[in-house]
Amino acid sequence: MSKETYRTLCRTEESIPLFSQDWWLDAVCGEANWDVLLIEENGRALAAWPLYQPRPRLVVMPPWTQTAGIWFAPFPDDMKYASVLERRQSLCRQLIDRLNPRVFFQQFPYTFTDWLPFYWAGYRQTTRYTYLLHNLKDTERLWNALNQNLRRNIRKAREQYRITVQKGIPVDDFLRIQSMTYERQHKKNSLPDGVLRRLINLCRAREQGDLWGGYDEAGRLHAAAFVALQKRSAYYLAGGGDPSLRFSGAHSLVLWEAIRFAAGHSETFDFEGSMQPGIERFFREFGGVQTPYFSIRRGTPNLLDRIRMKVINN
Repeated sequence: MSKETYRTLCRTEESIPLFSQDWWLDAVCGEANWDVLLIEENGRALAAWPLYQPRPRLVVMPPWTQTAGIWFAPFPDDMKYASVLERRQSLCRQLIDRLNPRVFFQQFPYTFTDWLPFYWAGYRQTTRYTYLLHNLKDTERLWNALNQNLRRNIRKAREQYRITVQKGIPVDDFLRIQSMTYERQHKKNSLPDGVLRRLINLCRAREQGDLWGGYDEAGRLHAAAFVALQKRSAYYLAGGGDPSLRFSGAHSLVLWEAIRFAAGHSETFDFEGSMQPGIERFFREFGGVQTPYFSIRRGTPNLLDRIRMKVINN
């Protein structure tokens, strides 16, 4: 019953983040593998907590999903800050008391700024970072905020290598480019392609995301990106480039054009962040604001890592 109530809430409440929408959870978790904890008062939802539970007492992050966590109904504008904190903490404690996981791992959105109820309940936290571009409609300001090296790469891709960016490229081309990137990094992509393919097609059908690719005059795909869209924010979910064509600067141009497109649909562009130095530097060069968010966990670290990998590989 809570799940059906939540589905109705998703259709009427614009403040629910993209990654917590019911259609997104169906796509990345499977309809049977997620549920939601709800707190209601007089028929109105006060808080909701979607949970991906592929095993009993196991709560982890779904694939291709940046953040999860607790949604709170908007508070009155004239409510005092101390009262807002008290109310949120109370709702958090109620939800945590209803959950008794053996292993728990969720990354909360950057709008969730108070993890004290989890600390008090014995959970642990790691601070991660993303980069956000605000006020996307001011593209001149965004261009001026780009790192000089990044602007040079974008011009090089356009003028020297004649790269043109296309929206709506074939999914197979994107997956091929992405696999090349993992091979160059000597990494194995442990996330299932089938889920990503389903998610891309669903975002396209809902007009909430697409694939961008940079092609040269010979028709070679140099780089590609998958960006999902919601009014409050656009998200860079996945991407990559042909290792033999990295010199062209196409990845920078592809992302820049995706950002320009997102400006007509979203208020903010979220690079999703990375703790890897090279990727972090690339995102930082776009001039976004470094923004922290919480990775909250509970359970034996080795067991948590082992179960997460098992779930992902299945």
